[in-house]
Amino acid sequence: MEKKVNLIENFVSWQGEGPDSGKTMIILRFKTCDRNCPWCDTKVKMRVSAEASYKLSDIQKTIYKKSAGVLITGGEPTVKRHIDETITLLKDLDYPIANVETNGFNILGLINKIELERPVKFILSPKIFNSNDAAFYRDILSKIHDHPNLYLKLVYEADNGYSKSFLDYLRIKHQEMIREQRIWVMPEGTTKEELFKNAPAVFDICDEYNFNFSSRSHIIFDFV
Repeated sequence: MEKKVNLIENFVSWQGEGPDSGKTMIILRFKTCDRNCPWCDTKVKMRVSAEASYKLSDIQKTIYKKSAGVLITGGEPTVKRHIDETITLLKDLDYPIANVETNGFNILGLINKIELERPVKFILSPKIFNSNDAAFYRDILSKIHDHPNLYLKLVYEADNGYSKSFLDYLRIKHQEMIREQRIWVMPEGTTKEELFKNAPAVFDICDEYNFNFSSRSHIIFDFV
């Protein structure tokens, strides 16, 4: 039987954030997420979009035709109902590069299933709204911070003390990730106007801490 995955979106565009910004990607979006972030730019899309079944062979044809990488996002690709399909996509498809965007729900389970040789970036996006969140991500990083394919991509919220404290923690405890340019910070916002308003504070943080700045181009230019 031919393998299929259930998605709410499957289309070719560009990566809008992080280390592979601007690269052509086939966007594969799952529906379910375990979080409810106030600044989420896909919350409505996840709620109103219906899932459809897509053949891996058709996804592969698109990758070859468009010379595209693979962007697996959501929703949350590592929740129970999506992680097996995420693993299938990463193991069975042939691609030049893949990004998996995850809030870390089960990033350990995912990383342990994917061979290091695969051209996959695991892009961890911490969502930190309280001390429990901060402790959760510190625990994750204590176990996988030295994985060469792990990247961090964070939204900086100027009025969120937990967000600033976590960046301080990264600067002190994860200098290797900083030296290897594996930490990216983004402004908060779901519109171009909000991003422009909040970007100067993020530029200052990136300059002070030696982080990378990510512009969230898909929101600015409205291509996703």
